[in-house]
Amino acid sequence: MNNNINRPIIIGVTGGSGSGKTTVSEAIYHELAGKSIMIMQQDTYYNDQAEMTMEERKAVNYDHPLAFDTDLLISDLTKLLKNQPIEKPVYNYAEFTRSSETIHTEPKDVIILEGILILDDPRLRDLMDIKVFVDTDDDIRIIRRIQRDMLERGRSLQSVIDQYLATVKPMYHQFIEPTKRYADIIVPEGGQNTVAIDLLTTKVRDILTKHQ
Repeated sequence: MNNNINRPIIIGVTGGSGSGKTTVSEAIYHELAGKSIMIMQQDTYYNDQAEMTMEERKAVNYDHPLAFDTDLLISDLTKLLKNQPIEKPVYNYAEFTRSSETIHTEPKDVIILEGILILDDPRLRDLMDIKVFVDTDDDIRIIRRIQRDMLERGRSLQSVIDQYLATVKPMYHQFIEPTKRYADIIVPEGGQNTVAIDLLTTKVRDILTKHQ
């Protein structure tokens, strides 16, 4: 953790797929609407797979640390910490690869970094000032994932179940759950935990006040 108040603050929010980490991140963001704050998703940093066939892309284990372009994510966060803008990648879920488009992103005082494996790489952990693990029961997470992937990503019910059993659940227990030990704060129940969200929001308000 870097105590230099002139640099942006990075809050890492992690947990399994469907844990509520996005809900927690967005709740903090909306509570502080109008302030110098942004959300970055690790999902947008999935590897560029343009050179692969569609079958090869679909066969990738997207819950494994190697599915992410972590070097690019670290590079972009480092630029933001130096108050430099970045060209944030865009991921196309329908095509299982990175889009040719990017989003010009200016630095903010507070960066919420959200994703399933943000605490796996020590280089990423070292950039964070506050590390949050959203801890939610497996049954609730699979129900949420089914709803999200069918409604938002056009996946069939069977494909979501197959992927969950083949990679999502085992990868959670192998790679994601063990990173809980690196968290400063563990939030049970995800977005339903208003007490934890209020505490986090209060902490971020304090940080923003010091930046003024």
